[in-house]
Amino acid sequence: MIQPDSIVVDSKTGVSGGGKNPQSAFHFPECNENLMAYKVASHQHEPEIEQELSKMAGASVNIVFVPHLVPMTRGIFNTIYTELRQPLSQNDLHDLYREYYHEEPFVWMLEFNQVPQVKHVAFTNFCDIGLKVSHNRLILLSAIDNLIKGAAGQAVQNMNIMLGLDEAAGLLN
Repeated sequence: MIQPDSIVVDSKTGVSGGGKNPQSAFHFPECNENLMAYKVASHQHEPEIEQELSKMAGASVNIVFVPHLVPMTRGIFNTIYTELRQPLSQNDLHDLYREYYHEEPFVWMLEFNQVPQVKHVAFTNFCDIGLKVSHNRLILLSAIDNLIKGAAGQAVQNMNIMLGLDEAAGLLN
């Protein structure tokens, strides 16, 4: 439904996304009251994103991925832009995403016309998704807590699946 060569990922991450090794750019006093792009066209996660998208598409997919450091401690907010192959309504796409994720315990397709916020997923293993359609473009928005969903919580979820347990074991109250 999308043009696979039209995907642009604009990602915002908190300072904890800088990894465990101290770097001055990720030191909160350095990034407070600032916003900066980093590892533009060279981020270590870009190849794996392209790999998984290519698997889903059944063809090679290349993306533009630009991560930005924002002055918050935790969280990742993505705005993903792509061209639709044919005109689709926002209602149709919302219904399609809701159906696709309806059995995923940690993915929440937000209500129509809602947009995710990092503060709503902080300290959880959830990924909130919202979308808009504008001029035959899909604008997909997502928010996660990078320390839970992006690391520890995702590891527990994967372990549960590998051990044949309920994937939400230990992750939901």
